[in-house]
Amino acid sequence: MTTTQKALAEFIGTLALIFIGAGSICADKLTGGGVGLVGIALAHGLTIAVMVSAIGHISGGHINPAVTFGALAAKKISPREAAVYWLAQLAGGVVGAGLLGVAFDDATREAVHWGAPALAGHLWAPVGGMLVEAVLTFFLVFVVFATAIDDRGAFKAVAGFAIGMVITFDILAGGPLTGAAMNPARAFGPALLAGFWANHWVYWVGPLLGGLLAGLLYSEAFLRRR
Repeated sequence: MTTTQKALAEFIGTLALIFIGAGSICADKLTGGGVGLVGIALAHGLTIAVMVSAIGHISGGHINPAVTFGALAAKKISPREAAVYWLAQLAGGVVGAGLLGVAFDDATREAVHWGAPALAGHLWAPVGGMLVEAVLTFFLVFVVFATAIDDRGAFKAVAGFAIGMVITFDILAGGPLTGAAMNPARAFGPALLAGFWANHWVYWVGPLLGGLLAGLLYSEAFLRRR
């Protein structure tokens, strides 16, 4: 596949995640809580499961700058290609959030900051939020390596399902704490459209740190012992 094809796949995958994921938060507000935490978790998890399965053979199905960062740290992607992925993912996040303007009225979108994640008041914020995002993303990227990047793993046939399930259980546990973005593009697109930048750095530093640690750990502990 060409770099352009890979970038387009990452753009579409990330667009879908933000439109459906952030859209589920807007829908929850519109319906007075009718979607709920489980519904929001499934909206994100199922979107990732389907899109990773759909584009995995094209780009690897990263759909997340933190996953790309972990792959870069493990030397599974070149710096140039990683930069292209990041640009495509961020662009997809912005366009996905922008499309929410077609689906929801201004009041609904603005009430939830276009679906942008936010820290819970009881957290030791913002450091606590950063650590939560780092841990959640560590689990995600570890599973990405184990099922999609490691060529011994199953499991490539079911990688999308496994990765989607991690997203789901991470949101069930971390959603009430940080919004469980685990993805700078997931946070950036809605934040840009809403102009909502409170603790935004948490959603970059936490996921990138978690992705880096997972990529390095899996690479050193499992990939180099063949």
